[in-house]
Amino acid sequence: MRILHTMLRVADLEASLAFYCDVLGMKLLRRKDYPSGEFTLAFVGYGDESKHTVLELTYNWGISEYTLGDAYGHIAIGVEDIYGACNTIQVRGGRVTREPGPMKHGSTVIAFVEDPDGYKVELIQLSSTSHTTPSVAQ
Repeated sequence: MRILHTMLRVADLEASLAFYCDVLGMKLLRRKDYPSGEFTLAFVGYGDESKHTVLELTYNWGISEYTLGDAYGHIAIGVEDIYGACNTIQVRGGRVTREPGPMKHGSTVIAFVEDPDGYKVELIQLSSTSHTTPSVAQ
């Protein structure tokens, strides 16, 4: 078994695609409209769905706002150079809500960015000995 995708409901699909693709460097893997259900699905990620976990962005036609639940935490992305990744994200118009630095109760270096709907994305500095994980394209 493996995790295939995580679904996020988005209020503005084009803004979300711009954030995840242009700011975080993911690729649009597939997109399909479902007229009878009045929704569009767009799948984005750092690699093919057959080998990588991806995000499913769900746009329900006519819905322009969602209330984020207080049980939701964040999406985590491993990066090789967290300081460079945050700089790139800011240059591309992304919003860094927590600058890179060690966790409050640990030594792992993390940062947080926010997508157009307010979803949090945690960036985690990968050590040079850790497994390969996609990073924000620079």
